[in-house]
Amino acid sequence: MNRISYCVYYTGETSFEVKTEADSNDITEHPHDDKPRPYVCTVCDKRFTTKRYLNHHKISHTGEKLYSCTYCGRCFALECHLRSHMNIYSSKYKCAECGRCCQSNQLLTIHRRIHSGEKPFECTVCSKRFTKSDHLVKHKRIHSGVKPYKCHECDKAFSEPGNVDKHMRVHTGERPYKCQLCDKAFSVSGYLKKHMRVHTGDKPYKCQLCEKAYSQSGHLTTHMRVHTGDKPYTCSLCNKSFSQSSNLQSHKLRVHNNRKPYECPYCGQLFKTNADLKLHVRIHTGAKPYSCRHCSDHFMRHRQLKRHLLKSHNEGTWLTCITCQKKFSESFNFKRHIRRHEGVKPYVCSECPKRFYEVHKLKVHQMLNNFVVVHVASFSNTKLML
Repeated sequence: MNRISYCVYYTGETSFEVKTEADSNDITEHPHDDKPRPYVCTVCDKRFTTKRYLNHHKISHTGEKLYSCTYCGRCFALECHLRSHMNIYSSKYKCAECGRCCQSNQLLTIHRRIHSGEKPFECTVCSKRFTKSDHLVKHKRIHSGVKPYKCHECDKAFSEPGNVDKHMRVHTGERPYKCQLCDKAFSVSGYLKKHMRVHTGDKPYKCQLCEKAYSQSGHLTTHMRVHTGDKPYTCSLCNKSFSQSSNLQSHKLRVHNNRKPYECPYCGQLFKTNADLKLHVRIHTGAKPYSCRHCSDHFMRHRQLKRHLLKSHNEGTWLTCITCQKKFSESFNFKRHIRRHEGVKPYVCSECPKRFYEVHKLKVHQMLNNFVVVHVASFSNTKLML
């Protein structure tokens, strides 16, 4: 006899109300179809086509998860979700290519497209193709600009419902993803995964040119510019280019801005950036936040720790000059050294033909000769000779 499984849903006494079409004429259309959804959750305003689906949804607000997996201990609010999950261990829907087990035949069909390269869903605007229909629906919102999911606290809108849930944690301060090793908490699971690599030392993103590895894909992308020479961020004031946007912002603050809004509470010295102030304050407090994992040494700056790891524990990579074999722990000093071999003097005085290897020597030259650069509010440079 065939056994028919039904999803079990919460039917006990709750404080939930059920709104129907009689309560409201404002029926939100589902992004995937044109079915009206008259049943509204009074907690989050999510809408459903049937009262049964609404009752299923209510359990997500109660937090009850009565059904647990005997293999991995994962808990589920609905029995049907547990049954679907258990298929992973039964090998009922197993991929012949890689051996992965899926929860259903539908998910196995979608998974197989990874191996076949099949992308049956095509965008009619830009012809981009997708393996799943819901990926196409999300993509189309890029063209239409539709953001149907709104935050009830600040009216910020999103193209995906999951992004609303993540955004709400800005208002609630909730950080449900906790690190078991250092108790640090995160609002998004992806942030916790990245953080865990600090403890594990895992660096899955490897450079194919020099075998340097990184814990985040964005760091690898930035590193690749060392090999390609790409510097996509250009200063609009002096046309100097940078490989990172943060370096461009730092350049504008340090070179094209004379304001020093950050004051040391201990001695009153002023600084252009908050980062410079923080470094300076450590002189007064004696704080050394960077500790060596091999010994008991602590350091005030990260670059000091990096130099220590290289010299004392042979950890890291030395930058070696191919001309004289001199070694450097920091790329800044290494590049400055290379310029002397190549005879490159990139820093040019705007008032005379003199050139310099280093920017601080140019500044000294300008001060000695009474060349002053005044930066006006428009960031255009007006040079005055005293």
